[in-house]
Amino acid sequence: MTTPRSRRTLSTAAVLAVGIALSACGARVDDPGGPAAAAPSCVDTSGPEVKVGFLNSRSGTMAISENTVFDSLSLAAEQINAAGGVLGKQLAVVAEDGASEPTIFAEKAQKLIRSDCVAAVFGGWTSSSRKAMLPVFESNDALLFYPVQYEGLESSENIFYTGATTNQQIIPALDYLKEQGVTSLFLVGSDYVFPQTANKIIKAYAAANGIEVRGEEYAPLGHTDFATIVSKVRDAGAGAVFNTLNGDSNVAFFKEYRNLGLTPEAMPVLSVSIAEEEVGGVGVDNIVGQPVAWNYYQTLDSQANQQFVEAFKAKYGSDRVTSDPMEAAYTSLWLWKGMVEKAGSFDVAAVQEAAGGVSYDAPEGTVTVNGENHHIAKTALIGKIGPDGLIHTEWSSGAPIEPDPFLKTYPWASGLAS
Repeated sequence: MTTPRSRRTLSTAAVLAVGIALSACGARVDDPGGPAAAAPSCVDTSGPEVKVGFLNSRSGTMAISENTVFDSLSLAAEQINAAGGVLGKQLAVVAEDGASEPTIFAEKAQKLIRSDCVAAVFGGWTSSSRKAMLPVFESNDALLFYPVQYEGLESSENIFYTGATTNQQIIPALDYLKEQGVTSLFLVGSDYVFPQTANKIIKAYAAANGIEVRGEEYAPLGHTDFATIVSKVRDAGAGAVFNTLNGDSNVAFFKEYRNLGLTPEAMPVLSVSIAEEEVGGVGVDNIVGQPVAWNYYQTLDSQANQQFVEAFKAKYGSDRVTSDPMEAAYTSLWLWKGMVEKAGSFDVAAVQEAAGGVSYDAPEGTVTVNGENHHIAKTALIGKIGPDGLIHTEWSSGAPIEPDPFLKTYPWASGLAS
């Protein structure tokens, strides 16, 4: 579903209230009220620079993941500027810290749009942060590029989703587990929008595919005591665990998992929020051999990826790794450049109109923007974590999967988006 561009400008307090209201699972982006005029854009393109905003958690429980996204965005901006900028203008980055709090993301988004006058904002990670920011971007008729896989059931004219939607990550992961002979699951996740909605989808898939769900447990973001939850996992004896924990909670979970003698051979934990950067934080010994589902790994063999990895390591150090959200964020800035240059303008309406069909030879492979739902086609990959701390592809969809955020092509998903 799409949302009319012209919306009423909200005060910061009102924006936060709407953001909290929209944080329910699988909320559609919809407004039954009539459109009102948005405040005029204050983006200034008269000089040699144009401002863009980077909004990431540089502190708090999500910093373990989001600092890496900031780094890859910074690399993209540096490369774009070195290549002549966008429409001949250099990018001036205004960076803000979302501090792992959805309300702060909404406040900072409002600041970037109305005070800093950026042409677009790149960032966010948790679905709670995205849903808190969504009414800010719609009411101000501004653009957010969101780089992380998420639970789907959403589409907005003011957001471009460059991470995977459900049919490009979670459903392929379930298909993989089914192919491996898994007939029962235990669901573990953080207590917020993405895991709750993802698990609703997983349970619908399981019911339609003869898979038993033997347990479902949630922990607050930042939670570090997993003795009780892991004991429940062990006692349930499921064929696999589907893990939607986010942030540094994964460190505590996998340490406890190993402490109780649970292994990837006996009961694999398939994760959708652990990438190369998080492996080091969790500890390779605690997670080696476990499967993950993404659309990009550092180990992908392509010229575009080799150039990306080499440039990233040259800028940040040879010990650094690249990951799916970092690559999706990096790609998002290049896609925005392509949209702006196709439109010949930084104007939001012109960029939206030009977006459909814009492609980029990304490290993950060529990606193309869907002009109807603002997602991109992506190839699904299942990998396993190796002793080297990197992720190695075990299974691939073989070709990009067209985004289906509302799962309209899956009969068993009927009613999930309501």
